[in-house]
Amino acid sequence: MPEPPYYAVIFTSRRTEGDNGYAERAAEMSKLAAEQDGYLGEQSARDDGLGITVSYWRDEEAIVGWRRNLEHTESRRRGRADWYEEFEVQVARVERSYGFTR
Repeated sequence: MPEPPYYAVIFTSRRTEGDNGYAERAAEMSKLAAEQDGYLGEQSARDDGLGITVSYWRDEEAIVGWRRNLEHTESRRRGRADWYEEFEVQVARVERSYGFTR
């Protein structure tokens, strides 16, 4: 990750039953996002039906570019129709970042 500031898009979701093509499409979207200008990376976790994916972006312009991507638009439509019971998205500016690795 670069030095802050940068942006985080936090996507929290609860899935519908069954895969219905979700896993394949999610892998495709991760690969496609990584090709977008301004993409910095992502982290994802799922436990007991709750999924959280955080994608990191250089700036708000990069986030808008990803949102306008036609394949991503189709995936959002399919998500509402088939894959998600509910979801929420937050966009945040990261001002500070630090960590620890043993």
